[in-house]
Amino acid sequence: MVEPVGVGYRSRGAPPTGWPANIQRDRYLTEDWTDMNDVSNSTLPRMRTLRTIGALRTALLHPRGDGRRIGLVPTMGALHEGHVVLVRRARASCDVVVVTLFVNPTQFGEASDLRAYPRDEERDELVAERAGADLLFAPEPDEIYPPGFATTVRVGGVSGPLEGASRGAAHFDGVATIVAKLLNIVQPDVAYFGQKDAQQVAVIRRLARDLDIPVEIEACPTVRDPDGLALSSRNARLRGDQRGRALALPRALDAARGAVRTGERDGAAITAAARRAMRDAGVEPEYLELVSPDTFIPVRCVDGEPVLVAVAARVGDVRLIDNELLNPTEPATGSL
Repeated sequence: MVEPVGVGYRSRGAPPTGWPANIQRDRYLTEDWTDMNDVSNSTLPRMRTLRTIGALRTALLHPRGDGRRIGLVPTMGALHEGHVVLVRRARASCDVVVVTLFVNPTQFGEASDLRAYPRDEERDELVAERAGADLLFAPEPDEIYPPGFATTVRVGGVSGPLEGASRGAAHFDGVATIVAKLLNIVQPDVAYFGQKDAQQVAVIRRLARDLDIPVEIEACPTVRDPDGLALSSRNARLRGDQRGRALALPRALDAARGAVRTGERDGAAITAAARRAMRDAGVEPEYLELVSPDTFIPVRCVDGEPVLVAVAARVGDVRLIDNELLNPTEPATGSL
């Protein structure tokens, strides 16, 4: 069972061998991982791995014709518990679950970041199958971007600040283009994304709304390690004391939340408290802002509607992001 804790999830048990070392070994998301590394005796239906758009559309033809509910979980691989939560959420509410595995080159601004992105398709297939996927779509780049491909989808407004400003417009252009293609290829009833990438979710919701794509976009709560670090495929690249320093991000969010709970409403004071928490850990934020969770327009005063605090920082050469929704209507708790 997955247990909600605060704004994210915590879990219990032991994941399969081969999971990144940064994932705690005393945690799991399924009822039983005992045969995770030996599927030969599994009683679950075998997941099918498909490489071409044509094969995927053919596989979905009859389920769609029968009116079955189709769920889509787009991923870039290096699957962790956060992805498993998405797949299992889809499994709980859909008849057919499609997981996509594609490291999208167009959303990486730095070639070195693309090269360093972890890849282990065999392991990802195993994790996706055990989480409940029916179909794994794992195309080659030329299948998605064939020779002569010349179309880019750009979402204005919400894509501009924070990640858009830090990583450049091409980042969200790449995200919007690949998601538009996947939504068109799969034509799901629901697509599932993680709240850790809150701005990406906002961009995708705007994309689906503006282009009249008939899909429900569901954001699932951030999954965190017991010490609060948001799960990310990039965490596997943290070395030595970097894992501890990375806790500067959730501590900044804790400081912002604590300031609001004690009655602070001034945006500058709230972000100052969060920045102090990061400096104490020896990490400088690339950005740390209070924004509207829908438009990502900066917010100066936390009063009335929930506000998103979003942060990005580099720990060594690993770039991490995190966020949390601040609710000013929660009762003040007095001094910390």
